[in-house]
Amino acid sequence: MFNWEGVSEFVAVAEAESFTGAAKRLGVSTAHVSRQISALEARLAVKLFYRTTRKVTITETGQIYYNHCRQVLDGLEEAERAITDLHQTPRGRLNLTAPVTYGESKIAPLVNDFVALHPELEVNMVLTNQMLDLVAENYDLAIRLGDLKDSTMMARQLASRTQHVCASPDYLAANGEPHTLAELEQHNCLQGTLDYWRFTENKTPRHIRVTGNIRYNSGRALVDAALKGIGIVQLPDYYVHAHMDTERLLPLLGRFRAPDEGIWAIYPHNRQLSSKVRLLIDHLRRGLRENFDT
Repeated sequence: MFNWEGVSEFVAVAEAESFTGAAKRLGVSTAHVSRQISALEARLAVKLFYRTTRKVTITETGQIYYNHCRQVLDGLEEAERAITDLHQTPRGRLNLTAPVTYGESKIAPLVNDFVALHPELEVNMVLTNQMLDLVAENYDLAIRLGDLKDSTMMARQLASRTQHVCASPDYLAANGEPHTLAELEQHNCLQGTLDYWRFTENKTPRHIRVTGNIRYNSGRALVDAALKGIGIVQLPDYYVHAHMDTERLLPLLGRFRAPDEGIWAIYPHNRQLSSKVRLLIDHLRRGLRENFDT
């Protein structure tokens, strides 16, 4: 039988980098924490912390032990939350953020459905294309699109998106259709916030610089320009699918299409994840995939 004595105190000290801070976090005395750590070190026959009057620093051996203990405690907390969630109704405040257009068209309707199911919730959603600091600004959840760069957050993929290059029949009738990436130089490429488009050629990612007489930070505005025959666009499927279905926009360069990108739910470390956030993530995941299938 594994001896758990001292493990919670050890993890608390490792994360607080302080015996006093760990004691406050656990609601016990500093002396109790110190005794538990000393007993744990004696039982393991290793030194877990370097202690001075000013600082507590974890040892290399302690860091290895912490990594394993944290995973075990996370698993236990997750198991307890799973059982608790079966008997809890989501309630209280929920803060989330999402990109403007995708948030308006895809996320907000699903969040509204979720609130209708759980009327005791109070939801605050900020639609912005800025990368907000979830911890500093007290957000429970963020919806992010494409490649992820923030390794300090936990992430769960909700769905995926495909980038399409397309143009109107009128534009193609007047200017011809590009068949290679190099031919894009000859066309009016309507730009968003980036000055390059993503492709794959011979299984290798390619970033092709494009130029045109329009640059908007709005996908909807770019779609409108493309529909009016002004130029070619590269946009995610949720902007252009409906127009491609009716052939108001025609797909181009399909053999160079880049791999699908993820649509993600981003949130602080999972041991802080509340039942209402977890249930919302599950709801969004189901809803986005059902919408995609239809």
